[in-house]
Amino acid sequence: MPACPYCAEEIAAGAKSCPYCRSNLAVAPPSGAGPVPSKSSTGISVGIVIGCLGAAAFLVIPILIALLLPAVQQAREAARRTQCRNNLKQIGLALHNYHDVHKAFPAAYTVDAQGKPLHSWRVAILPFLEHGALYNAIDMSQPWDSPRNAQFHSQMPAVFACPSHAGGGVAGGMTNYAAIVGDKCVLQPGKWTPISEVTDGTSNTLLIAEVTAANIPWMKPEDVEFDKFTYLGDPAGFSSHHSGGVNALMCDGAVQFISNSIAPQVLQALFTRNGGEAIGAF
Repeated sequence: MPACPYCAEEIAAGAKSCPYCRSNLAVAPPSGAGPVPSKSSTGISVGIVIGCLGAAAFLVIPILIALLLPAVQQAREAARRTQCRNNLKQIGLALHNYHDVHKAFPAAYTVDAQGKPLHSWRVAILPFLEHGALYNAIDMSQPWDSPRNAQFHSQMPAVFACPSHAGGGVAGGMTNYAAIVGDKCVLQPGKWTPISEVTDGTSNTLLIAEVTAANIPWMKPEDVEFDKFTYLGDPAGFSSHHSGGVNALMCDGAVQFISNSIAPQVLQALFTRNGGEAIGAF
């Protein structure tokens, strides 16, 4: 069966015109002109192109995701580190406002007449973190975990949670910030410390740092004890989910990132308020 010289479709012998492309078969096609691609061949060509593009996308998109994902994760962690620093700055401002009102920093925790711990410094500074209503609802004469006060465990202010610590957070009621506590430190058990006693210098004295695995309820009168401290990065003490070290609040209100590789004697000197040690760069 002959083929149309214009579209290459098969046509009946002796046909005057092509039933497909309507060309006049009595007129020869121009010299050098090839047959017009048929609908079927055009569809096949388009399908091949689309298939190639799909295959390319299938290969390229995962590569782009693999290249971009680390950058996205780094950007998110940078934002979380910044928020963590801001949390500590807010805590530092609250501690200084507390000092302005009471002429001393809060005790590490309050005690009852028998010396039993009642409430953490975190509870004491609530009015200075714009949580006065929560502070007023807590019965300061009863222990933090009494039936009357236990209901507030789930109402931890967001400022006490580091956003890099996925396992804690406000809902869990576990704080990510603790003080260094002891008789040589600024925050002491049952005792309020005026800034005049920080003779080592406020920029050389550490108040608060990150804790990520100590599982301390935010209201509980528990922190990192000076006499039991081991090393920076210890999950039971000061540690963080930020690579290489922890964010720490100094007595002057500044927030410093302290490397896990800091010399132990320098860190011990930062913990004390009146040790008289010479502290260089850290």
